[in-house]
Amino acid sequence: MDIKKTRVEKQLTIGLTGRLDTSTAPQLEQELQESLEGVEELIFDLSRLEYISSAGLRVLLYAQKVMNRQGSMVVRHANEMIQEVFEITGFTDILNLE
Repeated sequence: MDIKKTRVEKQLTIGLTGRLDTSTAPQLEQELQESLEGVEELIFDLSRLEYISSAGLRVLLYAQKVMNRQGSMVVRHANEMIQEVFEITGFTDILNLE
């Protein structure tokens, strides 16, 4: 998985490419722990994400909990398969999806 971070003032956009699974989720979690301080708006761009596992969902949930305390979070451009995973797991009720 490739992680591209773009920060403009208090807005952080994270673009994910590839697979967010058991082997790559810890990398994203580490990046978030290092990057979220002072962020008021977090945007995940999933337009190039091919797959997400339960480990990946856990990291998104972690990010949502952090951002509930300090601002807002949006998940954008999830493909049809990932959108279906969000629906099946109930994440459509937890995440702000665009």
